Amino acid sequence: MTQANAAEAPSEARRQFRQGLATPTAGWSDGYTQANLIAVTADYADEFIEFCRLNPKACPVIDIIPAGRFESALAAGSDIRSDIPGYRVWEDGILTAELLDVSSLWRDDMVAVLIGCSFTFEAALASEGVPLRHVEMGRNVPMYRTNVQCIPAGRIHGTMVVSMRPMAPELVDTAIRVTSQVPKVHGGPVHVGSPEELGIADINRPDYGDTVEIRPGEVPVFWACGVTPQSAVMASRPPFAISHAPGYMFITDVPESSYRETAGAQP
Repeated sequence: MTQANAAEAPSEARRQFRQGLATPTAGWSDGYTQANLIAVTADYADEFIEFCRLNPKACPVIDIIPAGRFESALAAGSDIRSDIPGYRVWEDGILTAELLDVSSLWRDDMVAVLIGCSFTFEAALASEGVPLRHVEMGRNVPMYRTNVQCIPAGRIHGTMVVSMRPMAPELVDTAIRVTSQVPKVHGGPVHVGSPEELGIADINRPDYGDTVEIRPGEVPVFWACGVTPQSAVMASRPPFAISHAPGYMFITDVPESSYRETAGAQP
């Protein structure tokens, strides 16, 4: 894993990714909003967008790039086909390729949906003394498929994916307070402790990302994750889709503070 550059401007980060740098983006461009990608053909786009609307905790939409366009409104001069440091290609719900650039595979009728990412609030967590073990260890955040069924939309269905950050029990309330203020990047946690209640059989074997150390006395804290649409792709089996690789995000020019809600925030 390449050393994260917290001070890197988003445009410079995207330039490096476009030139072929492959790295998880946790710890990159502190203070700026990161996003997950799911792109599907137009005949599935409305159902995927509705799926996101019905499941806003896991799939908070922050931008939709219509067919025929590649630049996100959240990142001037960007190209959604090349500015993410890792992509996945899906055919009939099966992962068929992992690439650094998908320009040659992008279809004219593809609609791209950008979903807020929990990496966005990590700088705020760190500033409040909440540990980011995956960043400390130079690893990708651990992510898990759960037994939590999302609300289906037409042909689209699947289970929620969560990310996990371990911490001392006395820091959980702080983590809830900080993250609940930014619902557009998943907001507060969906579960604390007891991974088996989410259907996670082994906390040390994540489905995506890397294992991180959980120290004695710490509890795992779980947030809804924008890899959930990939779970829906595997379950719903659309003919063709493109996503980011888990943990390899699109970094936007939008400050995290733009999405912060200080009044009436709920976990």
